[in-house]
Amino acid sequence: MLAAADAATPLDVLRFVMEAGRSGQQVALATITGLTGSSSRPIGTLMGVTADGGFAGSLSGGCIEAAVVAEAREAIRCGQPRQVRYGAGSPYIDIRLPCGGGVDLLFHPAPDPDVVGQAVACLEERHPLALAQGRSGGLDVLPGLVRQAPGWRGETFLSWYAPPLELVVVGHGAESLALVRLALSSGTAPTLLSPDERVLTLATALGARANPLRNLRPSPHLLADPWSAVVFLFHDHAWESSLLEQALTQPWFFIGAMGSRRAHAHRLATLRECGLPEEALARIVAPLGLIPSARDPVTMALSALAQVVDGYRQMTAVT
Repeated sequence: MLAAADAATPLDVLRFVMEAGRSGQQVALATITGLTGSSSRPIGTLMGVTADGGFAGSLSGGCIEAAVVAEAREAIRCGQPRQVRYGAGSPYIDIRLPCGGGVDLLFHPAPDPDVVGQAVACLEERHPLALAQGRSGGLDVLPGLVRQAPGWRGETFLSWYAPPLELVVVGHGAESLALVRLALSSGTAPTLLSPDERVLTLATALGARANPLRNLRPSPHLLADPWSAVVFLFHDHAWESSLLEQALTQPWFFIGAMGSRRAHAHRLATLRECGLPEEALARIVAPLGLIPSARDPVTMALSALAQVVDGYRQMTAVT
C-alpha cells in the first residue's frame, strides 16, 4: 500500500487503518502521547503503519517517520503494544529532533477493526470522536466525551478529534473556481453552489461537488454543521440575500462574504429589511480574507482559505 500524504487528517489515518485491516494486512496505530520542548505535531496526532511499510499521517516534519515505521513494523511482528520516546531523553541516541524536543509514542498493533470502524463512522457522520487507548492494549470509542486536552488518565490515553473541515463556496466567476482549486489542493473537499455553468463544469472536473443555483431562493444544498464554513463570492450581490438569510439560521463556524466595506454596508441594510437581528448579522465576516484589499482571484481565494482554516484551527484546538 502506498504511503498517504503527510497532511492526512485523523479520519484519513483511521480509514487507512480500517481499509488495511479489511484487505487482510497487518497494521498498527501510532499516537503521540507526550511532548517535551517544541514539536511540529501536537499530542494526539495519529499515524497508521502496515507490515509492508505503507503509512498514513506523520508524527514530525520528517525527522522520525522512518524510525516510526520501523518501530511499528516491529510491534506488529511481536504483537504487543509498546511505548517509545524519540529525541531528548530517548535511548535512541542516533535519532534526534532538530527542535531539540522529545516525543513519546504509543504503538498499538492490530487495533480492534470494529472499534476502528466505529471511529471512522463517527467522523464520517460529522460527530466529534473521543478515543481511549490502554497503555498495555485496547482501543475504545468513548461516546459523549466532551472536548478536552489529550493526555493520560491513569493507564488510559484519551484523545479528542473534530470532524474534518467542510467548506461550501457560494458564488460565481474566477474567485469561486480559484477557491475550489486551492481547497482541493489543501486536502479539503469543497462543495460549490453557483449559477455559473462554466464554473460548475470546471469545478466538477477538478473533483469538487458542484450544484447549480437556478434562482434567487434558498438552496437545499446549503447545509451546515458546527465544523462547516461557507464563503460567498458574488460580484452580483443580488444572489446573496436569500442564501445569506438561510445560512444565518445554521451553525456554521464561519460565514464570510466578498466585497468592500461599502458593499457590506449595503448587504447588511438589505438583510435588516428582511428582519434579521443584529446578532445574526454580526456573524458575517466582511471584508473577507487575511490579506487586505486582495483583488486578483488567486490572492483573494488564498486570503479567504487562510482565514477559514485559521478559524477552524482555533475552533477545534484542544489544549
